[in-house]
Amino acid sequence: MITVSWEDPVVRGRLAGIRQRAPFIYGVTNYVAATLSANVLLAVGAAPAIGTAPGWPEAFGGSAAAVWINTAALMSSSPQDVRRVAACAHDTGIPWVLDPVAFGAGSAEYDRIVLGLLDFSPAVIRGNASELMALAGADAGGRGVETAHGSHDALRHIQTLSSQSRAVVAVSGATDYIASGATIFAVKGGDVRLTRVTGAGCALGALIAAFLPVSDTAAEAACAAHATYAVAAERVQAVGTGSFGVGLLDELSVLAGLQ
Repeated sequence: MITVSWEDPVVRGRLAGIRQRAPFIYGVTNYVAATLSANVLLAVGAAPAIGTAPGWPEAFGGSAAAVWINTAALMSSSPQDVRRVAACAHDTGIPWVLDPVAFGAGSAEYDRIVLGLLDFSPAVIRGNASELMALAGADAGGRGVETAHGSHDALRHIQTLSSQSRAVVAVSGATDYIASGATIFAVKGGDVRLTRVTGAGCALGALIAAFLPVSDTAAEAACAAHATYAVAAERVQAVGTGSFGVGLLDELSVLAGLQ
């Protein structure tokens, strides 16, 4: 197992690359998480667009530097639009991130739509332990959008899913683990308050997407995003969860050299 942290010069270099390139990152996500996701991208110097307005899946899905799909976007976007975003990214060779929110939590129709997105070869799949265990074929029993398992419980499952999908698979938890085939990377740290701010996990998917166009590999992008997010959360001095969310954005912008 390989440990990655903010002290790794590659992590810092890739974050600097986002600031220098200001990549255009297109995503579809749920309306609960959209604002925080956009603000996380802006905090590190990326340029976001979110949503499936008419023509956007084709225009943005095929021209962005990277794409992310949070499948809770199906709350307001049609399955056809979400699938078009994935197809356009795939067909034009744009790397993209899949966040299978609440997969395996109880809706067979929803799960079928999410599974169909794997046809378009995401570069990274990220989620909580229950979601990723279920996506790998285990009976994980998530509680709605919340996990019923710790990230360590998902280790062998994310390796399986990575081998099956040929994607890098990242699970969030007390320690974050990133699987690239049989290789496992570990990112320690973070802050438990990340679990108490709506959309914090969803925004991590957007951040991974921002790292993809400035990284040599998808595994490097996922590791750098997790390490950056973890150290930013650790540095927040706020007491309550409301101010923590604002503090997280502040710390990300400081780390990126934008403040």
